[in-house]
Amino acid sequence: MSQYQQDIDNFATLKAAQKGTWEGINPEYAARMKIQNRFKTGLDIARYTASIMRKDMAEYDADSSQYTQSLGCWHGFVGQQKMLSVKKHQGTTNKSYLYLSGWMVAALRSEFGPLPDQSMHEKTSVSALIEELYTFLRQADARELGDLFHKLDDAKANGGDVAAIQAEIDNYETHVVPIIADIDAGFGNEEATYLLAKQMIEAGACCIQIENQVSDAKQCGHQDGKVTVPHEDFLAKINAVRYAFLELGVDEGVIVARTDSLGAGLTQKIPVSTSEGDLASQYNAFLKTTTVSSAADLSEGDLILKQGGELVKPERLPNGLFRFKDNTGFDRVVLDCVTSLQHGADLLWIETEKPHVGQIAEMVNAIREQVPNAKLVYNNSPSFNWTLNFRQQVFDAWTEEGKDVSGYDRAKLMSADYDDSELAAAADEKIKSFQADAAREAGIFHHLITLPTYHTAALSTDNLAKGYFGEEGMLAYVRGVQRQEIRQGLACVKHQAMAGSDLGDTHKEYFSGDGALKASGEDNTMNQFDV
Repeated sequence: MSQYQQDIDNFATLKAAQKGTWEGINPEYAARMKIQNRFKTGLDIARYTASIMRKDMAEYDADSSQYTQSLGCWHGFVGQQKMLSVKKHQGTTNKSYLYLSGWMVAALRSEFGPLPDQSMHEKTSVSALIEELYTFLRQADARELGDLFHKLDDAKANGGDVAAIQAEIDNYETHVVPIIADIDAGFGNEEATYLLAKQMIEAGACCIQIENQVSDAKQCGHQDGKVTVPHEDFLAKINAVRYAFLELGVDEGVIVARTDSLGAGLTQKIPVSTSEGDLASQYNAFLKTTTVSSAADLSEGDLILKQGGELVKPERLPNGLFRFKDNTGFDRVVLDCVTSLQHGADLLWIETEKPHVGQIAEMVNAIREQVPNAKLVYNNSPSFNWTLNFRQQVFDAWTEEGKDVSGYDRAKLMSADYDDSELAAAADEKIKSFQADAAREAGIFHHLITLPTYHTAALSTDNLAKGYFGEEGMLAYVRGVQRQEIRQGLACVKHQAMAGSDLGDTHKEYFSGDGALKASGEDNTMNQFDV
């Protein structure tokens, strides 16, 4: 017996037990509403999606072609339309996630207005967006299932294939997918991190990404001025997130440990080493220091450390921060990643300055010498100039191969003059295969773009505004937007239905029967799109 039929029978039994007082309740309608709301709480979502991520991680470990992807979404509607599109074009939501970017929360969701990516936005705006995204995804489920129920009713009334439609309902694939949620540097001490992590998990997050910067001086990973914290501080926050998952019963919750050490040259404090070679000692070994021979080498207020049997003075800036040695970023990244994985993290995030498979692979291979199944979540960032980066990569490869590149100026490869060139075509092919190549060669389990829908909203709005306020007038909207929605089969061309009008009509009919006042009558202008 299908779950749908079982629910109908259960509600029929429950109705019968009320001895006539529930005559206005139709057991099949109740069963439909139950199926349309499969996930009752955010914790139900977190547990369900955590199991999906764990399955996907195991499948990637067995076959690196099974990598996963996501796009950053800053509004529930954006996330909903993304997953509707994925399901429509790919036929499944498998291996497709959502990403919640702290950058976009700061820039687009703060009550202060647009903010830089420096953890200045309200903490609760992060969990609020998670809840909003899942509200919209659940509504997408309810809308599509509602359409299936109408098809089922038509099939019953007109002798259609009831069994086939029933199978579609029984095997319906939800739009609810994992969210990788950015908690920045934890928004305070480890207790603050724990409390916010709980809010995020209760809203539905199965995966939390946390970075090793100082929380009160956090910077975007693609900007300067980043300051890292000692390993002990970061591991305490990883523990805080894990405790939050366990307390809430999300035992398979996933933690992504992000390191910004490749681009961070500063630390806020010097950890206390208690034994030779411990984590604090390893961290301090990267400090930029000068040897101290006598008290004459010291100024008032200077600090000294004993390292390798010698007294050294760490270089301290006027703001009190300490500088790392030059060219230590690679080694610090490797130590950060190995330490995080050995102390509770599940996945890694390495923030790089360019999208280069070889550079990423070199770090991952070094990490895998100690943790063989290490794998990455990688930011395919809009902060990279992808066109210029890959054209230069091709230029350099061709130069090394001895191929003639005299027709190209490496410094000006972004020029549109090269758009139709052989080099540009080769670069585009490398961009196209970047995710598959990096998944295979550099241990990248999950590819995401942090800010894509920020940029698409700006671009589409610019294109519309250019024509609408220019010579095209209304044709700019009709030709550039509405006609394209119709031609490409976007459900949101019927915006009333997308917003829940048809679903509401169905519910009103459940509640009020023939007396329901419905919006979808013959005078509804949305009927113009039934062509």
